[in-house]
Amino acid sequence: MIPKMWPSVMQVVAVFLMSFQFAFADSATDSTQTVVIRSITLKGNYRTKDRIVTREMTLHVGDSVRLADLPDRIAWDQRNINNTTLFITVDITTSLTPSSDPITPAQLDLTVTMKERWYFIAYPVFDLADRNFNEWWYDRGRDFSRVIYGGRLSYRNVTGTNDRLQIAIERGFLQRTVLSYATPYIDKAQKIGLRADLVYVTNKEIPYRTQFDKWVYAKSEDVLRERAYATVILTHRRGLYHYHTLNATYTRNTIADTIAKLNPDYFLYGQTTQHYSSLGYSYRYDRRDNIVYPLQGTLFVGGLTASGLLPSDNFRFLDVSASITRYWPLGGKFYGAVNFRGRSTWPNHQPYYNLRGLGNSSDMIRGYELYVIDGQRTAIWRNSLRYQLFNVRKQLNWLHVRQFNTVPIAAYLTAFGDAGYVHSTVAEQYQSRLANKLLAGTGLSLDVVTFYNLVLRFSGTINAQGTTGFFFNLAQEL
Repeated sequence: MIPKMWPSVMQVVAVFLMSFQFAFADSATDSTQTVVIRSITLKGNYRTKDRIVTREMTLHVGDSVRLADLPDRIAWDQRNINNTTLFITVDITTSLTPSSDPITPAQLDLTVTMKERWYFIAYPVFDLADRNFNEWWYDRGRDFSRVIYGGRLSYRNVTGTNDRLQIAIERGFLQRTVLSYATPYIDKAQKIGLRADLVYVTNKEIPYRTQFDKWVYAKSEDVLRERAYATVILTHRRGLYHYHTLNATYTRNTIADTIAKLNPDYFLYGQTTQHYSSLGYSYRYDRRDNIVYPLQGTLFVGGLTASGLLPSDNFRFLDVSASITRYWPLGGKFYGAVNFRGRSTWPNHQPYYNLRGLGNSSDMIRGYELYVIDGQRTAIWRNSLRYQLFNVRKQLNWLHVRQFNTVPIAAYLTAFGDAGYVHSTVAEQYQSRLANKLLAGTGLSLDVVTFYNLVLRFSGTINAQGTTGFFFNLAQEL
């Protein structure tokens, strides 16, 4: 995905009013005046079909719009198009034609100019198997035997409809093969999408239990864990900002006898296999100015997943989660963000493999990057205050490949404060020091947002236990 450095609303207003001043050089304008959209011209979408772009717009040919509402409407349309992550840059310009008849409204022409990204990427993989860079750096001794290598192919926008084909063949710390295809729309109304995934993974080293909120690993020359699953996902997009998802998955997991003996609760009762079907539903309301590094807007995500639907399944599980985040400008170069999220799972007696508290998923309290806190229920409250250091777009004229010669880059200094709680019935069993107590962390980070949706975060933190740390993450707001 591609980060886009958005112009501010005031910049959009200024450009818009300048175009009006030129068009009405000899007459006064009235912000209550209504104009009619006469045409919308798309430029630069050489591969992307026009309907994929116009699907993201609230302005359409024939619409009547008040002049006072246009700057904000245009700004949001620009953001919506950019959030498809199909383009490096998106710009919308206007041209107004006054009417000689006072009864007939003026006519407005819109031009959307885009620069497409590079869609076909085949690249080598050199990744870390650990939860994050910081765990590998601090707790795993920067051990290069814990890397994953191989190759990935990502073919985006295959048919010009924002679809994606992905193939991954990875070796090293684990053996992973992935085949995935997704298309956002399979119907003429562009509301229903489809995705299918096939994944097969084997490991010769895995965490078999948690002790003092750290993973304890077992290692062998033989395969210790084998995982395979197939997923079919059906999506429904209502309007511009409402997304419904229904997914059906079949999973089969197998562990070696060694793991079942080391931790009989890994799959419960000393079992070495886990096979089950799942059906899940999620809803997402996503109206953010930039999905990679939002500064304005709202994101709500809620989901329900039930596992163990077939009589032959040997694992039954219910997972409910919700998250809401609000981003808003505070004036000048300051921005705020607040996030509340929670998760609850049943039954209380769960396999160790399926326990999810904090640290082994996207749920995280900053200041606890090095810890895994297992539990059945979690609650998190995250707060951020950001100051924009700069936001520029560099044009590399010497590079004659249009998909790579525009480099947006921005930097933000962020002060943050997080709190959370993990309810766990296995805290004593796994000697947790952090479960069932209030957790809190604070600190400062430098966030650099740059080319092709890359967010680099350098953080200094201190948590409620008095532990300090300096961490690096490749981050994306969720």
